[in-house]
Amino acid sequence: MYRSHNCGELNASHINTEVTLSGWVQKSRDKGFIVWVDLRDRYGITQLVFDEERSSKTMMDQAQDLGREFVIQVKGKVIERASKNPNIPTGDIEVLVSELNILNEALLPPFTIEDDTDGGEELRMKYRYLDIRRNPVKNSLIFRHKVTQEVRNYLSKEGFIEVETPYLIKSTPEGARDFVVPSRMNEGQFYALPQSPQTFKQLLMVGGMDKYFQIVKCFRDEDLRADRQPEFTQIDCEMAFIEQEDILNAFEGLTRHLLKEVNGVEVDKFPRMLYDDAMRLYGNDKPDIRFGMEFGELNDVAQHKDFNVFNSAELVVGIAVPGGNSYTRKEIDKLIDWVKRPQIGALGMVYCRCNEDGTYKSSVDKFYDQDDLAKWAEATGAKPGDLICVLSGDTHKVRTQLSALRMELAERLGLRKPNEFAPLWVLDFPLLEWDEDTKRYHAMHHPFTSPKPGQLELLETDPGAVKANAYDLVLNGNEIGGGSIRIHDKKTQALMFDYLGFSEEEAKAQFGFLMDAFQYGAPPHGGLAFGLDRLVAILGGQETIRDFIAFPKNNNGRDVMIDAPAPIDEEQLKELNLKLNLKS
Repeated sequence: MYRSHNCGELNASHINTEVTLSGWVQKSRDKGFIVWVDLRDRYGITQLVFDEERSSKTMMDQAQDLGREFVIQVKGKVIERASKNPNIPTGDIEVLVSELNILNEALLPPFTIEDDTDGGEELRMKYRYLDIRRNPVKNSLIFRHKVTQEVRNYLSKEGFIEVETPYLIKSTPEGARDFVVPSRMNEGQFYALPQSPQTFKQLLMVGGMDKYFQIVKCFRDEDLRADRQPEFTQIDCEMAFIEQEDILNAFEGLTRHLLKEVNGVEVDKFPRMLYDDAMRLYGNDKPDIRFGMEFGELNDVAQHKDFNVFNSAELVVGIAVPGGNSYTRKEIDKLIDWVKRPQIGALGMVYCRCNEDGTYKSSVDKFYDQDDLAKWAEATGAKPGDLICVLSGDTHKVRTQLSALRMELAERLGLRKPNEFAPLWVLDFPLLEWDEDTKRYHAMHHPFTSPKPGQLELLETDPGAVKANAYDLVLNGNEIGGGSIRIHDKKTQALMFDYLGFSEEEAKAQFGFLMDAFQYGAPPHGGLAFGLDRLVAILGGQETIRDFIAFPKNNNGRDVMIDAPAPIDEEQLKELNLKLNLKS
C-alpha cells in the first residue's frame, strides 16, 4: 500500500493516527536539527517533520538530501502542528515521519511548481507534465471534468443517447481545410478528420435516434488566430421532430443547469437578439451584454457640416465611455493610437467630452456646435462625465473596429467581470454570404442549414437577403454554441447546393450518401454544438482555453512537448505510396 490517505485529507481528527502518504516534495526547510517537508499530491499538501531527537541519523540525512519533486513515501504519526497554517485544510497537523522511502529522484524542474511560476508559456508547454502539477492547471482540468460530467448527466436525464461517430471520414467542404490521412490499403486515397460530425448526426436522425449527443474531438487545419486549437472538443447534439423553439429551450436548460451546478449562479433570462441588431448595436454577432456602451449611429447628426471625413463615410458611429471625460489628453491620444494599430486598422478617432455642466468639448469643434454635439450625446446615450468615441468609414470595417474598441475599454474599466454571466441568443443569421475572391455565395454556417420558413423563394431573387433558421448561444461575449434547423428533404438540399455553386455531379460526389438517405423518410431535425473548451474556460472565469486542455498546441499548431508534427521515415512513405515534393 503506497498510501492510506492522500495529502489533502488529514486534520485534527486524525491526531495520533498512523498513516502512509506518497507524493512529490514541494519544498523543504532544513534547520539542521529539524527538517520540514511539504508533501504534495493532487489533493493537497501535508507537512512532514523529521527531527534528530525522534528520527535516526540515516533518516535525517535522507531528509536533508531530498530535492524538489522527489517522489517519496512516508509512514508516521499525525501530530498537532505547533505553528498552524489556516490557509490549507491540513494546516492544523503534521506527520512525524518514522519511515522514509525515496520512490524516485528528480532533476531540478526548469520552472517552479508553484501557483505563480517563473516559467514562460512555451517552456511550460514543453514540460506540460510538470505544468499539470501546478494548482492552476490541475484545477482547470478537474473543473473541465466536472463540467463534462454535468453535461453527460443532464443530457442523459433528458433522454439523449450518446453515440460515437467515426474519425476517419470523407473530406467535405465545410469552410476550413481538412486534416487528411492517407490510406495504405486504398492506394492514392485519403480519409479526412472531421471538422464536425455534421452529416453523421443528421444520418442518426434518419436512423430514428431522435435525441443524440456526443462529446467529440473535431479538427480544422486553419491558421490559429486568436485563442484556437487545431483539435478541439464539441458537445454535439441533434434532435428530430422539433422546431427552433424546442432547440432553444433544450439548451437554455443545459446552460442553466451548468451555471447552477458548477458556478452556483441562477440565470432566469436568455434574451434574444436578431443578427442584424447585434451588428448594428455592438458591431459583432457575439456581443457581451454584461455592460452597455451600445453603438449610436451618427450619420443623420454628423454628415450635415463641412467635415469631409464624416461626409464621405458610409457609416459614422460612436459609443459613450462611462466616466471617460476624466481621461487626460495623453490617455485619449493612446486610445487613438490603439485603434490605428494594424490589428484594428482605423485611420483615426474623433472624440467628444461630455462635461459635468452639460457643455461639450470635441476634437472637431471647428465643424460642430453645442447643439450638434448634444445630438451626438443623445444618439450614443452619453451622460455628463462621459466620453464619446467616434469612428467612420466602410460599414463593416468601422463596426468591427468600434466593437474591438468597446471590448478594450470595457476591459480597462473592469466591466467584464468573470463571475457575472450574461447569456444571449443571436438569431436569424444570413443564410449566405458573398465571397469577393470566388465571386459566389458561401454558406454562412454550413450547406445543410435550412432557410427561415417562407424565405426559400427569395433564393431566386435576392439570395443575400435570405435568413437562416440558425442560432448562436453567446455567453459573456463569446460564442459558446451554434446550430440550426437542417434541411431534411432532397429537393431543397439540391437547390441549396446549386446556389452554393456545386454542380449536380459535385454534390453527388461529396454528399450523395446524405441525399440518398433523405429519400428514405428523413424527419425534420436540427441541433446545436457547444464548444466545450471555450464553455469550460468561461465557466471557470477565464477566456483562454489552453489551461483547460491537458496537452494543447502552440500558435503554430505544434506540440512542443512531443515535437509534433514530425517527419516520417522513407519506409512509411513507401507503404503509403507517397512521395514528398518539398519546396527548398
